[in-house]
Amino acid sequence: MNLTETRIAHENNGWRIDFLSDDGDAVTVHVAADGANVDEDTAVERARAIMVQLTAFGTRGGGRSMNSYDAASNGNFDNDEPLIDVLH
Repeated sequence: MNLTETRIAHENNGWRIDFLSDDGDAVTVHVAADGANVDEDTAVERARAIMVQLTAFGTRGGGRSMNSYDAASNGNFDNDEPLIDVLH
């Protein structure tokens, strides 16, 4: 999935973050407001963190990330790969 667009919508019960790819795939994450004032930037960061946690679900036997690098990584910290927000 090559991320090309992020759509953010504030709803009554939180935020809907849509991550869209260049090939038509999409992932939607709902970030609950939890009664707190969650701004747009915080909602997007929480959505990304949720996706990182879900990545571990499908790997390593469904266990937690093996180390702090894996836990914080969005999978593209290598020098030869673009950052997640870079659009082509």
